[in-house]
Amino acid sequence: MTYFPPPAEELRFLDGELRQLDARRAQLLARRAWLITVLQQAAPVAPAAPPVWPDRPQHSGPSPRPEATAPGVQNVLLLLGGVLLTIAAMVFTLVSWGHLGITGRSLVLGAVTLAVLGAPVALLRRGLRSTAESVAGLGLALTVLDAHALREVVFTGADGTTYAAAASTALAALWAAYGTALAALPGPAALRLPHPAALVVAQLPLLLWTVAFGGGPLAVTAALLLTAALDAVAALRVSTRPLRPVAAVCAFGTGGSGVLAAGLLCLGATGPSAAARAAALLLLAAAIALGVARSAPRAGLASGMATATAATGALCAVIGVGGVLRVSVPGDWVVPAWLACGIALSAAARGPVAVRRGVALASGVVQAGAVLWSVPAVGVTLLGPAAWLRHPWSGAPADARAAVTADAFWPPYAVTVPLVFVAVAVVLAVLVRDQEWRPRALTAALTLTWAGVLVTPTALELPYAVGLLLQGLTVPALLTPALRGATARTATGLAVLTSLVLAFSSLAAESATLTVLAALTVVFAVAAWRGRQAPVAAAAALGWATALACAVGASAGWRPETAALLVLVVPVTAALLAARLDDSVTTVTVEVTGAFAGLVAIALAVTDPPLLALVLSLCGVIVAGTAVRPDRRDLGYAAVALFVLAAWVRLAAWRVGLPEAYTLPVTVPALFVGALRRRSDPAASSWTAYGPGLAVTLLPSLAAAWSDPEWTRPLLLGAAALLLTLLGARHRLRAPLVLGGSVLTLVTLHELAPYLVQVTDALPRWVPPALAGLLLLALGATYEQRLRDVRRVREVLGRMN
Repeated sequence: MTYFPPPAEELRFLDGELRQLDARRAQLLARRAWLITVLQQAAPVAPAAPPVWPDRPQHSGPSPRPEATAPGVQNVLLLLGGVLLTIAAMVFTLVSWGHLGITGRSLVLGAVTLAVLGAPVALLRRGLRSTAESVAGLGLALTVLDAHALREVVFTGADGTTYAAAASTALAALWAAYGTALAALPGPAALRLPHPAALVVAQLPLLLWTVAFGGGPLAVTAALLLTAALDAVAALRVSTRPLRPVAAVCAFGTGGSGVLAAGLLCLGATGPSAAARAAALLLLAAAIALGVARSAPRAGLASGMATATAATGALCAVIGVGGVLRVSVPGDWVVPAWLACGIALSAAARGPVAVRRGVALASGVVQAGAVLWSVPAVGVTLLGPAAWLRHPWSGAPADARAAVTADAFWPPYAVTVPLVFVAVAVVLAVLVRDQEWRPRALTAALTLTWAGVLVTPTALELPYAVGLLLQGLTVPALLTPALRGATARTATGLAVLTSLVLAFSSLAAESATLTVLAALTVVFAVAAWRGRQAPVAAAAALGWATALACAVGASAGWRPETAALLVLVVPVTAALLAARLDDSVTTVTVEVTGAFAGLVAIALAVTDPPLLALVLSLCGVIVAGTAVRPDRRDLGYAAVALFVLAAWVRLAAWRVGLPEAYTLPVTVPALFVGALRRRSDPAASSWTAYGPGLAVTLLPSLAAAWSDPEWTRPLLLGAAALLLTLLGARHRLRAPLVLGGSVLTLVTLHELAPYLVQVTDALPRWVPPALAGLLLLALGATYEQRLRDVRRVREVLGRMN
């Protein structure tokens, strides 16, 4: 491979090259001076004609650039050559071995090996370092083949594992000695390959000797860890550049294998003795990792690696101690025991910054794992009470756990879940002191404490009433004014979530439902009044008031449509409160919640049309009262829509089938509003002011008239359309004129259609074409006059509004 010399040797080489360049430059300058002198002496003589050289092809584009560098080509060739020679040696050893006798075979292979191992010395003296590296690699491969040949010829009866252990030991020692011998030669630095190769082979002897002497899983794991320790020492103490990264990789690979094996042994132990032995191995791994982290450099990438190594060592210690506790304590206390070990890590972190950071990281990982193990219990506590929506007021359950597991499964060994949450919360609140992370830690501690309190009644199987009481006290505690900023917002959200769980849990008993809903309404109302997250608290108070109204109606035995009238108290309250509030955000949330309560009332009354009409009218009154405020004028349209909808529902309840009964209540207010609009804005178009109101009545009535066999509706509709046409012509309003005239024309055509059909049947077949022809002739004769009349009519209509 390409050789990179040490700085001192490279400096000597550069100095020699510069001296040669200076000598060459001096020679060229002397030659140049001589040539100038010759030319000056030959100046009077006419210069000879310059020689004519043949034209060379000119390349317009840039010269082609090589795709591979010279060192790269060299390395590839040397690597391929070494690989091919190694393969040839393997084929000779394994396939062609039997053609020679035992003496010949030994002499040939030994001679070839010695020749190949000695070749790098001559190559180094000639400066062919890359070639020497390739040949040395081939020689090391041949020693492996020599070991295999000895096993097949001399040590045929030896145990395979024992021979492999001895061979790997001998090869590691031989390769290390070979590299040291080459390094002792006078001249440039040693080859880079032998020592790393010896270190790689050195990973096997201790492991193989352990297996050869009948060592079990514990002994094999210990051998792996000891080998990793030696690799770590080599990585920390050796300064040679090729050897140090190889030692680090070997340490991580072998050590990771040992840690994995020890962890599996610890977690699979069935008794304290086996767990203690496996824990001892994990503690050995922890000691090795922490020692490496303490001795590692403390800058750059090495600092990050030291942090990761320290975290790994700390985790090994926790797994070891926790594995012993796992088989020594009851199942409910296994996770708290592991958590205690993790918390102890955070208190025992000492040493350099990287080590302390790694131990703290390991402690955080253990605590996060304990919290994740506890999450299913919280999920059951949060979602389980929703099952009471399917069978409310069916009877109070036996305890708090039965209240959340009606349709759910309680996780095993979850009795100590509250302790886990509280312990982690205390650690966050006490140990995190950084000003940047302190608010986040307090928010997380609050959330964990809330989870612990919420799950306590369920985990401990407290009585049903005690569970409701504890959750009920949690809501005002979360709304305390002592909380500020992001913590206060988080606490408010948790309070709302707790109230939902509490309300669902209370559905098991009627008295509990009424009490809980009333208490939640009061608690959130007081919180909003005192300014504790007023937008959320006010909306929650109105929402629980709506639920309380529905529950009171159900408890009194009222039908849902009757209870809708009681629910309307909430929108009325919301409208009155919104008019007195100064905070715009709180006002919007109160109004939105009131609108939601109104929708609930409408949904409850939908099965009784007369009562639905009354509810819609009352909602219209509430919205109209809100529209009186200057900033809510647009709600007037919603109020009108509610009144119209109430009238339609009432008419449908009376079985009224006349479309005018439904459209006239819309047309009259619309025309009144249009008249007010025209008075305030004379430039407003008649289509905007009167068009919608007239179309609401005229179009449905026209459709009904075309299908009505009687004469009364067409007569009244035609009279109304005629009146509209005259009014539009009198006041020069385009919308009444066009709509009235169009409806009058269509009604007239509908009424005269039977007579036109009779006249058409009475006339001969040639009369209609003849009349059409006469009409076309007349139109053609007076085309210009007609165009002028059409333009005059268009101008008249254009001057109208």
